[in-house]
Amino acid sequence: MRVMIVEDQALVRSGLATLLGLEEGVEVAGEAADGVEALKIVREVDPDVALVDVRMPRMDGIELIQRLGEERSGVRCVILTTFEDDRYVFEGLAAGAKGYLLKDTPPEDLAAAIRRVHAGQAVLGGEITAKVIEEFGRLSKAPDEKHPGLEAISERELEVLKLVAGGFSNREIARKLFITEGTVKNHVTSVLRKLGLRDRTQAALYASEHGWIDHP
Repeated sequence: MRVMIVEDQALVRSGLATLLGLEEGVEVAGEAADGVEALKIVREVDPDVALVDVRMPRMDGIELIQRLGEERSGVRCVILTTFEDDRYVFEGLAAGAKGYLLKDTPPEDLAAAIRRVHAGQAVLGGEITAKVIEEFGRLSKAPDEKHPGLEAISERELEVLKLVAGGFSNREIARKLFITEGTVKNHVTSVLRKLGLRDRTQAALYASEHGWIDHP
């Protein structure tokens, strides 16, 4: 798994490179101090995952993620920042980020999150997940209103979707519903196809926006 680090603070960038370099199966393929430099380097090193800071000179992380989505769609981006600002969270996800983590995330959790993103999953820090669900809960429609797509998915697929939106992994969902992990993957794939969604993050946001989740 080839990882690129995009971070304007040299000390932080070096520390991340050292930590990730100790992880088995992880190669730090490149480093960049801003989005402009990152776009040049990504063409040379062809990373699988990019760790991207939000606030950087010349080109910030949000614009970089948008550009990578247009030019290098195979690169999965994870925002790693000190900022928990709502605007950055939602703009980052809308731009195509597959994850949003804070820099105080423990090293072992960061490595695990990168692996999950590389495997095609979406990752949000615990507090970030709650923030996303709360925000889209306020935008959800009345429970008795007919929502687009609801009739297209089965009752079991809706159960899986709710658990995906709750931040559970495929393995955890399989245990809760007493089905195999492969069956969970099939249900997730089916839901994404039927609703025309790109990934698990979009599925969670869609479910919350349309009132398919019970909010506290």
